[in-house]
Amino acid sequence: MIKRISIALLSLLLIFAFSACSNNISESTEKETISSSDNNEIITSDTEQSAENEKEENAQMNSSVLVVYFSATGTTKQIAKNAAEILNADIYEITPEQSYTDEDLAYYTNGRADREQNDLSARPAISGSVKDMDKYDTIILGYPIWHSQAPRIISTFLESYDFSGKTIIPFCTSHSSGIGSSDTDLHNLCSDNTNWIKGKRFSSDASQNDIKDWLNSVNL
Repeated sequence: MIKRISIALLSLLLIFAFSACSNNISESTEKETISSSDNNEIITSDTEQSAENEKEENAQMNSSVLVVYFSATGTTKQIAKNAAEILNADIYEITPEQSYTDEDLAYYTNGRADREQNDLSARPAISGSVKDMDKYDTIILGYPIWHSQAPRIISTFLESYDFSGKTIIPFCTSHSSGIGSSDTDLHNLCSDNTNWIKGKRFSSDASQNDIKDWLNSVNL
């Protein structure tokens, strides 16, 4: 009888000990799971914060750069838009008060564009203006080549603002002509302390990599 009671007590003690051990293991596992979960949350949070910081830095990186362009047929516009996208920069289109028609742009017909290009003093009016030009340190200026020169409306633009202390980086688009003396002639319209970078000519089929390589070459 005593032997049976002893066996029963021993069995109860073993059951109690096993139960306590199981509870400890369960609590330990639960703590590890919670700790692991917390670490994952911290890692995720840090990663998201890092990505957000990088996004903000990129957004601010070129806040002082403005891409300005005049485009009568859309070719220059596309190059300008690509440049602004690559740089994450602001963009401004030079819009004439009187739009250019196909008839105006017809070469050697004594049309409007021909007459303007033959007149060094021509200054076609611009509709609108750049808001807060003072905040921009660098201006990327795009235009098509008309009769080996920039359209006179570009002269209007350059004479409408004070670019003292600013950097201007011109580019042009054309089917065959190079940039010629157009950028030099435009430079003469700015103050002496305007930092003028030598211009670049692009064809209509210029790729984003072509534009990116050029921007890298001028340290943008």
